Amino acid sequence: MNISITHATDSSENTGTIDLNNVMDSIIGNGYCLLRGYSNSLEQFSTLINRLCKSVTYDPARSISAESVQKVDAGVEAIGLHIENGNTPRVPHLLGFYCRKAASSGSQTTICDGSALLDQMPAEIRSPFDQHIVVTRTLSEEQWKSYLAQEHPEIHSADQVKEIHLKQMLAMHDDHSATLNADSSLTYKLTIDPVRRSPFSANRAFANAVLGPSFNYQPPEYRLASGEILSKEQIENLREFAEARTGEIAWHDSDILLLDNWRMMHGRRAITDAANRELFIGMGMVQ
Repeated sequence: MNISITHATDSSENTGTIDLNNVMDSIIGNGYCLLRGYSNSLEQFSTLINRLCKSVTYDPARSISAESVQKVDAGVEAIGLHIENGNTPRVPHLLGFYCRKAASSGSQTTICDGSALLDQMPAEIRSPFDQHIVVTRTLSEEQWKSYLAQEHPEIHSADQVKEIHLKQMLAMHDDHSATLNADSSLTYKLTIDPVRRSPFSANRAFANAVLGPSFNYQPPEYRLASGEILSKEQIENLREFAEARTGEIAWHDSDILLLDNWRMMHGRRAITDAANRELFIGMGMVQ
């Protein structure tokens, strides 16, 4: 897959005041917008995310670096294709990355167009995903309370979370159930459709987290609606097919990448220069 790049007209231009119509045209058409050559900062990236999103969301396992922005820290190993927060009840529509400092080698971000992938996917690979999938995972007390504090409209910190807030959140999502364990961890089940309709282009896309990482979390179990566990062979066949249709972004300092998170799956090549890599993430809902 060829990567399209939007270049700044001069080095003093920044994304804090960029024309959002041009950005949206790229996201609608390509599924992403890669901005290069702009004079950016963490604060300007945060401003851009807030301009694009009606509400922002976070990953409870990451530290917050600025308003609407978190630092990316997911180890150094390669990361498989996934959509961000794909195993949560509210998957963000838009995902943004800001590269404050690029590594000298490795750590390329990978992207795969789930819309094109769906169109090209042969029946033998696609058939397991022509049904809903039930995700089961256990979260630590800190993780589930942090997530709830971010998503519940009436609370703002994890120490405010009570069991009633959990019940209220579960009542908002028919496809979600959860059980509190004796150690205060939470085991949840979430029914997902591995094929989503983009809020930007309205195209259907194969966009989920089946191939994705579990760096900060317990690995999930994926069970088909038929009751069968998604097999290693099915996952590996999907991985090989998607990899052949995946592009790479070699980061430059100050790059910003914006993704339609309901269409574009992303991952990462292994990091070989961790000391010189600074990447930040912002995400949210556009509707």
